[in-house]
Amino acid sequence: MQAHTKQALEDKPLEDKHPEEEPLAEKLPGDTSPEDERPDERPDKRRRDDMPLGGKPLEPAHLRHVLGHFCTGITVITAMENGQPPVGFACQSFVSLSLEPPLVSFSVSRLSRSWRGIRRAGRFCVNILHAEQEPLCRRFAATGADRFAGVEWWPSPVTGSPRLAGALAWVDCTIETVYPGGDHRIAVGRVRDLDIADGEAEPLLFFLAGFRRTAPPTPSASAPTP
Repeated sequence: MQAHTKQALEDKPLEDKHPEEEPLAEKLPGDTSPEDERPDERPDKRRRDDMPLGGKPLEPAHLRHVLGHFCTGITVITAMENGQPPVGFACQSFVSLSLEPPLVSFSVSRLSRSWRGIRRAGRFCVNILHAEQEPLCRRFAATGADRFAGVEWWPSPVTGSPRLAGALAWVDCTIETVYPGGDHRIAVGRVRDLDIADGEAEPLLFFLAGFRRTAPPTPSASAPTP
């Protein structure tokens, strides 16, 4: 794996986290708030289970640094409500969840404005980025700008969610259910359609707060002659 850009996004995860944004005033179906949770499940309460054996609380910065050693791909989650502008955000928490039924999952900050449109739409498209789409990723991770300005896209075949031009692959989904996950929500989607757009491209990776690319493949060593 080759380093491409170090300290990308100021060591912040790519999920749609915007501390300056106000929490959603409107409670959507299936959502919960910290007030809905039992006191020992609130994300701001230090529980005994959250502490290492030494008894010291886990520091968020240390947690982020250690977990940053897990390399991930990068996606852009998009959606569009009827009659509303499209929404989307850069996401590194996308995972395949189940084959039967076909389910995928991603997590998103409770403070995310993008999530409001995705939840209301009830559907979304996962756009898996390739190695040359770092600028597109940065656009969808930025705040205070029209993320779709100048971006080429067309409706996905089933849900009509934005399918971004040039993506490595795409997954068209409807929202199956949403679970609380501390300071995030965990969204589960049922796959309605999917395909590979460019089978020759390399994926865009994220590792230790920087964008990375896969290393050139190493030729397999010949088997020794008996």
